[in-house]
Amino acid sequence: MTLAYMLDCPADAFADALGADRNGDVWTGGAIGTGSYAPVVLRGRDGRRRVVPRQWGVPPPPRGQHVVTTVRNVESPFWIGTLRHPELRCLVPATHFRAGSGRRWWRSADGPVMAMAGIWRDSEVPSFAILTVAMDGLSGPANLPASVPLLLDVRGQARWLTQAWKDAELLVRPLHPDRIVTLNG
Repeated sequence: MTLAYMLDCPADAFADALGADRNGDVWTGGAIGTGSYAPVVLRGRDGRRRVVPRQWGVPPPPRGQHVVTTVRNVESPFWIGTLRHPELRCLVPATHFRAGSGRRWWRSADGPVMAMAGIWRDSEVPSFAILTVAMDGLSGPANLPASVPLLLDVRGQARWLTQAWKDAELLVRPLHPDRIVTLNG
């Protein structure tokens, strides 16, 4: 899945929306590209959420050639070790995203700042990847992308950052079409 996303608001705005300490982050807004640094929200040992910069794209598995920006298969041995540890999960703030090869930009129906589920690693480079899920194809318009970021509501955010994998994994399910709206028809 090809994914692009924007975070068109300053650090104070998205930190407030996600209940995080800005932690000195100087983000002013804009597009995030593969390999660039972007803010993510981590849960510290003290339980508080903090904004931390990470590079978008986890170094590839052995014999891989490109950084990995999305987690599509949560059962993959490449990801399962990270997913099992809540301290290695993060929230990826965004204002809108583009999925697949389409030109449409989408945003959350819940508000101007959305939280995408992510994981982070501190290997060669402090990096992160975004979880993606299928769209619930049983309802909604035909122009929906086939795969989208896993969007978390407020309760889902807390669950993603704190719960054991057997509980957090229940959040990984197809996204209902009423959770996103298009920005450009």
